[in-house]
Amino acid sequence: MATTPTPTPPSPPAPPKPTWDPRRPVPPFPWLRPTIRIRLTLLYGGMFLIAGILLLSIIYLLAANALNVGSDLPFRILSGQVSSDICRLRSAQLPADELNAALNDCVNVQRQHALDNLLSRSLLALLGLAVIAFAFGYAMAGRVLSPLGRITRTARAVAGSDLSRRIELDGPDDELKELADTFDDMLERLQRAFTAQQRFVGNASHELRTPLAINRTLLEVHLSDPNAPVELQQLGKTLLATNERSEQLVEGLLLLARSDNQIVERKPVDLAEVASQAIDQVHAEAQAKGVEIHGVQKPAVVRGNGVLLERIALNLVQNAVRYNVAERGWVEVTTDVEHGQAVLVVSNTGPVVPAYEVDNLFEPFRRLRTERTGSDKGVGLGLSIVRSVARAHGGHIYAQPREGGGLVMRVTLPI
Repeated sequence: MATTPTPTPPSPPAPPKPTWDPRRPVPPFPWLRPTIRIRLTLLYGGMFLIAGILLLSIIYLLAANALNVGSDLPFRILSGQVSSDICRLRSAQLPADELNAALNDCVNVQRQHALDNLLSRSLLALLGLAVIAFAFGYAMAGRVLSPLGRITRTARAVAGSDLSRRIELDGPDDELKELADTFDDMLERLQRAFTAQQRFVGNASHELRTPLAINRTLLEVHLSDPNAPVELQQLGKTLLATNERSEQLVEGLLLLARSDNQIVERKPVDLAEVASQAIDQVHAEAQAKGVEIHGVQKPAVVRGNGVLLERIALNLVQNAVRYNVAERGWVEVTTDVEHGQAVLVVSNTGPVVPAYEVDNLFEPFRRLRTERTGSDKGVGLGLSIVRSVARAHGGHIYAQPREGGGLVMRVTLPI
């Protein structure tokens, strides 16, 4: 009686790609950035300015109303002659009605001059107080928000893999101190998690390499026996190739686990030299496949780990040679400095790659139109390692399909 096979559970979805980069480019005018301090200053100063304008308007209206009450003269001139240096009165004797009207106009002009003088001096005083209010608000906002600056500096240090840093904020038990204490607790947990991960990687490195090395040695000893049957020799070669593939897989996984963190110790490394070494290592394989490697490597010095950066160039060049056309294929490797960044570009001929498949190539064990399948071209971790190492150095990798087939891999690293 036939039994139905048990369906294999679907593989878990790939984790989302991290989009946060602690090393964001500095804007050309950092003082124009709308920080919380600037916003609080504008809020405090704006509220003071609005309150001052309202107060000035109320005072002006009250003064104008008070001066307008009883604007007519409290007396009337029946006859006579009046002269004034302020009001424009004719010295000739005027009728009583014209003289009263002239005096009334003179008083109104004087009243308007007094109101204008009050308004201008009040505006000057308000302007001075507004400048003082904005300066005072800026200083107070900086004092209140200084703990946030301390938290930001600690977060930047942690982004550089210095998980031992703590904020340890002192002061009143307010919301900012609660935030700092919560951040310290989170850093404590992260440090324990990363320490456990490093310990696991070290133990896995030993536990996985040792049996594979023993198997390789036993297989090599068996293959060195000239009296062994041909079938056993063929089986031994197959097992040796499988063992070698397992070793490559283990090395790739361990390197991928290590390179996911930021690089602590950095030294000057020339991408041109790294690319040349990678070309030398792949030269024999390229000749066997009939692939021509060319390109100009200009000096591009970065600060990082030389071994990991060499792995970037080696993986890209190896992939470019292995995934190429059968005849008259080529690989172009160039290095240069562009816009303040070191750039490594690897282009090749090859099969046509759809644009929607490009992002999948950077996932572990993913290949073009295949997934988690055996192949003599690699273990499916090359581009994943390249992306992890580039991110660990604060850089990025971009892939773009070439017109006619192949890919253009562009790695940018900060100098």
